[in-house]
Order: sequence, then C-alpha cells, then structure tokens
Amino acid sequence: MDIVFVGAGLANCLIAARIAERRAKIRVLLLEAGESVGGNHSWSYHSSDFDRMQHAFLSPFRAYSWMGHDVHFPAYSRTLKGHYGTISSDRLAQVMHERLNSSIRLNAKVAHVAGDHVVLAGGERIAAGAVVDGRGQAESRHLDLGFQKFLGQEMRLARPHGLNRPFIMDARVEQIDGYRFVYVLPLDPQTVLIEDTYYSSGADLPADALRARIAAYAAEHGWPVEQVVREESGILPIAMGGDIDAFLAEAPAGVARVGLRAGLFHPTTGYSLADALDLADKISEMPDLSGPAISAYVRRYAAERWKGRGFFRLLNRMLFRAAVPERRYAILERFYRLPEDLIARFYGDRLTFSDKARILTGRPPVSVLRALACLPETKSAGHR
Repeated sequence: MDIVFVGAGLANCLIAARIAERRAKIRVLLLEAGESVGGNHSWSYHSSDFDRMQHAFLSPFRAYSWMGHDVHFPAYSRTLKGHYGTISSDRLAQVMHERLNSSIRLNAKVAHVAGDHVVLAGGERIAAGAVVDGRGQAESRHLDLGFQKFLGQEMRLARPHGLNRPFIMDARVEQIDGYRFVYVLPLDPQTVLIEDTYYSSGADLPADALRARIAAYAAEHGWPVEQVVREESGILPIAMGGDIDAFLAEAPAGVARVGLRAGLFHPTTGYSLADALDLADKISEMPDLSGPAISAYVRRYAAERWKGRGFFRLLNRMLFRAAVPERRYAILERFYRLPEDLIARFYGDRLTFSDKARILTGRPPVSVLRALACLPETKSAGHR
C-alpha cells in the first residue's frame, strides 16, 4: 500500500477521503480495530470554522445542522446566530464505505507500527510506503492536561421537545467536579442528544451518576423519555502546558501521528474537526506522499499549531487553577457576554491581539494573585 492508516477515526478518515478525491492513484488502506468506522462519536463545529471549499467537502459527512445555538448561565441566556453542524459516526462510516469500502478493514487490531509497515495482532505484516497513526490520544508525561469528559444519551421522547436549536452550554445545573454544563442537540422533533459534561482535573467518569443526572435534566424540562437509543462517552484533553517537541518525538521514527495523537485539537474546547480537515487538505496537496515526507510535515505542522496556541493554554490554566472549582462557570459566563464575532474567532482559533486583550481586560472572575501564578507555562504533567 502507498499509505496505511492505523485507526479509522475522524482524522484518518478525512485524510484518506481527501486523498482519494484528489489523488485517485494513491493506494490507501484503513485499519480499524473496532467493528465500525468512526466508533461511537459525534463531532460538532461552527460554520465560521471553515471556508467555502471545506464546507463543500464536509457536506456529505454532515448529519445535522441548525441555524443558531443557545448558551445558558445562572445570570443570563443568549442566542448566537452562527450556524452549527454535527457529524455522526454513522454518517462518517456511511460515506467512507461508499468511497473506500474495499480499502477498509474492520476488526484489524494493530500490534506494531513502523515507518514502512504495520503488524497486526495475528502476525500479518503489511508493507507501506507511509504509515499514519490516528488511534486517538496517547498518554505522555510531556503534556500537562485537564479533561473535558462527558456521557451523552440519544433519547427518543414520548412527545416533541419543542427545541429549534442546540444548547451548546447550559450551566444552570449544579456545579460538580469542576465546571459542569449540559449540551443538548435536537436531532429531530422527538429525539435529543443530551450530554452531561465536565471540565475536570481528573479523568474518572462515573457513568451511572451521569446517567441519573441526564434523566433528571430531561425530567426537569418536561421531556418524557420513551427510549434511550444510543449512548456515547468521551474524555477529551484540555491543554494547559507541555513540551510539544518531546511529545511528538515519542512517535516511532517515520510514523506520522495525527489527530489527538499529535496534540491537534483546540486547547480550550477540545474540538478536533477543524485541525483534522485542515491537515487533510494540506497532506492531499503534498507532491511527495512518502512516509518520511508525511511524517516530517505533520510533525512540523503539529508543533507550529501548538506553539501558536499559548494564549488558549493560559486561559485553561486560569480556568483550572485560578478559579475555585464550583465558580469556574463564572469565567465562561463572562466570556459569552463578548461580541459574537469575537466568540466565533475564539472557536476558530483566529483571535487577534485586540481580541485577546478584550478577553483579559475588565474585572476578572478569579483571584488576581492566583491568576498571576498561572502565567508561566508548565512543561509537563509533573511540573506545574
């Protein structure tokens, strides 16, 4: 194979699909350890994150879209006008099988990766001109992380819910285990996805407790649950510091790591779709798609992205370490009072100098002394 993709998650699927669209002669193979492409996930985005050509490419993958979205805090609620969309793992799998069905192998557990081959758990060796590893986050002592963790349930209701747009943040709930909010997507008139979400210092996810809180939230809104159709959960990294060069050097020689495995995610939101699509565009345009070329390019790309996002990591340190846990919501409550175009640039990683100044000025919702202690960036999980 010219390129073997290890893991059929979001990042690898978008790269493989983009290459298939633009470079049809390149032979690709996607190896997925699980039973389905994309696993059991949802990936959401703001329309302002992408340009016209990227929207055209994403359109077949999009399962849901809405005009506008709401945020709710104890002090106020606000409707933002920006278009919001979601890719489901089912839709991702459908499109990938339509385009690359013969190039996808499921239940293919990989035991070893190298720059020019992979070895499956059963001993089969697959030679490759390039190997791209997109198997999700890898633990590393070189990153200082908090966590955005959630459990979501897709619920079929006994009657219509009455929502026209998502709640991307409802913080009117009891604050537990750091900053807690509920995320709600209305999928059809009688189906909602409700995610109980936490910005926490620890990665533990007490599933039964979260299920009970989701049920209570639905009951409080007068949504009688007829059936839980599907459940998903996740623990996303929230970056506060790290040594990105040391982290990227942990990859086997010549292997290109992508997605969360390369630290490619928005440091504050945890969203990874924008990075995945941008990298897919750039790799598909490379004149040389050999293993050494892709590996070297992706490492430079990931390092540059990380180094350009120090402001977000500073905000994260203030959220996690300057704010009292049960008052973390006040930072987001203040942020969402800012102009909508600034909020869009924040999500899209396009903040200007004046945007950053605007975010930091005014009366801070945290202790000034504790905020000052957060200024130096930490280099690893063990040195804060």
